[in-house]
Amino acid sequence: MRRIRTRLRLVALGTALTAALPLALTAPAAAAQERPTAPSPVAVEEARLSLAAPREILRRSGFDEIGPEFARGLAATRSEGAAKRYVGRAARALWERAVDRVQGRGPAGGDLSRDDDRPLYWARLEMTRALREWQPSFALSDGGRAALAGALERASRGEDSIELPPGRGVTRVLVTGFDPFQLDADPRRSNPSGASALALDGTTVRTASGRAVRIETAVIPVRWSDFAAGTVERTLLPHFRPGPRQVDLFTTVSQGRPGRFDVERTNGAWRGGYPDNARESRTETVPIPEGVPTVRPQPQWTGTTLPYEALAGASTGPYPVHDNTAVTEIPAGGGAPVERPDGPTPGSTARAGGGGNYLSNEIAYRATLLRDAVAPSLPGGHLHTPVLEFGPGNTDPKTGTVTDPAFVRNRLAIVGQLRELVRTAVEAGCQWPGA
Repeated sequence: MRRIRTRLRLVALGTALTAALPLALTAPAAAAQERPTAPSPVAVEEARLSLAAPREILRRSGFDEIGPEFARGLAATRSEGAAKRYVGRAARALWERAVDRVQGRGPAGGDLSRDDDRPLYWARLEMTRALREWQPSFALSDGGRAALAGALERASRGEDSIELPPGRGVTRVLVTGFDPFQLDADPRRSNPSGASALALDGTTVRTASGRAVRIETAVIPVRWSDFAAGTVERTLLPHFRPGPRQVDLFTTVSQGRPGRFDVERTNGAWRGGYPDNARESRTETVPIPEGVPTVRPQPQWTGTTLPYEALAGASTGPYPVHDNTAVTEIPAGGGAPVERPDGPTPGSTARAGGGGNYLSNEIAYRATLLRDAVAPSLPGGHLHTPVLEFGPGNTDPKTGTVTDPAFVRNRLAIVGQLRELVRTAVEAGCQWPGA
């Protein structure tokens, strides 16, 4: 049974393209200071809010009201505790409003198609900017402000509202998507993995046998620093641990290659350095945060436990689905990186998994490494969606529009096929009593 969401309006809360591209966010709280602090400089992502495309996306979805309302409500708080409560409620309300809009509940708020993931991304940035610029009437330390920013990120991404039902009568599935990225090249971009997360959150689908499949989702930032700080492990670990609410299957999802889905067979422990949404680069072995279960020594490779043959062979939608086994490695003994079409060789060092060496590969690596440490038999892995492209005649961001019929049609097709891939994965990869 679908959970009942409490819709909290901000007005009431406040006073009145390759597969190897990066993805992630959530900064660790800074050490608390005794003195009040000035707001942080406007972040790189927030600076893009001045561009025409984000302003139009917010206006045409009705989400342009969210940032100003949040700023007014924040200004009305009179203590750190009140600010913490307000930020948490307002951020959760943003996530629920975005999910409701995509899933067809309530007014659309504008003429932008309901399936669009971008209003959530840009409205969240308006909220984080308001939080950075806020001058509270009470003393607030660096650590206190960082904690508020972390709470805003987690709640507005659905990371802390994953509610999987207990019991044997339902199959529990967890899906993650990503923010739009490569926005310096084209600020109009949408991410079909994030759109899929909004479309699937809290929904129930049925297998061919009639079994209920409950899906819960979250949207992950495209920032190296958040991954290093443990945003992936913090989101997934409570649902990987054995217990009555443990997931039965999970998949991380990101945008990959044009014209195809990919089931990524192998994930590599290497960050390739491509700039993230904050224009930061990281070239190193994937750092595992302290305090989370993991495998020691850290492996160079992890693998999918999704039913890749079934996913590649099923008829799930208009796009072909590939079982992608290719990796790039440094062979045992050293030398130059070598592409291996059939997966890594013994003793090799990772340079790219099937999903490349950006944050899409990294979330797959982190999720499957955590799986191996906590619940090795759990079916899970990574899916890459097709690249979401604008229609003919609308490819130039300097002259193009923020949406077009082909753009919407392609996004809906990708989201619909991902739903069918999840259903197929459950039917092929999960076992339950009486099956």
